Amino acid sequence: MVDVAHEHAVRAAAFRHLEGLCEIQGDVLPWSLLKIGFPFLGQRVHLVAQQGIFKPKELDVPLAIRTTAPDARRGRPYDDGFTDDNRIIYCYRGTDPHQWENVGLREAMRRHLPLVYFHGIVEGQYLTSWPLYVEADAPGSLVFTLRIAQHLHFVADGQAPTTEEDLERRYGNILTRRRLHQQAFRFRVMAAYRDQCAICRLKHVLLLDAAHIIPDNELRGEPLVANGLALCKIHHAAFDHNIIGISPDYVVRVREDILKEEDGPMLKHGLVGANGQSICLPHRLDDRPDRDRLAQRFEKFKKAM
Repeated sequence: MVDVAHEHAVRAAAFRHLEGLCEIQGDVLPWSLLKIGFPFLGQRVHLVAQQGIFKPKELDVPLAIRTTAPDARRGRPYDDGFTDDNRIIYCYRGTDPHQWENVGLREAMRRHLPLVYFHGIVEGQYLTSWPLYVEADAPGSLVFTLRIAQHLHFVADGQAPTTEEDLERRYGNILTRRRLHQQAFRFRVMAAYRDQCAICRLKHVLLLDAAHIIPDNELRGEPLVANGLALCKIHHAAFDHNIIGISPDYVVRVREDILKEEDGPMLKHGLVGANGQSICLPHRLDDRPDRDRLAQRFEKFKKAM
């Protein structure tokens, strides 16, 4: 049996490794990086495997759980979801409460051990969050209730914490339903627009945003690809501030006062030069900007003219 200090030392090393990856890659990580694992005492410890509840051989209790990205036709293979207070509902592996992976999560709950949560956004890309705690077990419903800690601190000295407050202080990160939806929205919009700005065709993903046509704090502002546009950061800001608009027939319009300005090459080529051009569209008809939403947003642009 692995001792308590070792359990926490391995988990601290995993969290430290993920923190480094997220600083470089952002908090959505590709399967190709996750499957490499992380170094610990001269060995390489695995983070993921094909099963959703994963325990590396170095530990007695699972280290990570994973929710698969939804299939375009069939949805997710399991009915994982959220409660009204943003707890995560995670389905058992199979229907046997005594199956070893289910027993492992139950033991993580008993011992207050933190886990990593990999939530599939699109195929091969996972929103990564920690620490995740198993909060409740419902064998009758074949589900666990899970909670992401709400503190943003990280202490990784390998010592076993003594209270849940200490656990959160040491291992903190946060996952909310809003953050999950935002990341899913970004990845789906980027894929639809083939990782390029709809206006200028810039293809540097780090300089691209998934812009909402109708803002997400308004009615009809759902995180749907048809309510999104892939825009470079300059065109996103210009769109948000009604310096440019996009008509329902997918044509870029630049505000009249901007057209009359004389400035450097960015204004001339980046903004004024886009006036009257058609935007780049997704191949799939269902992914193309919703014309009704564009018309609603274009009215705001016209009032700013």
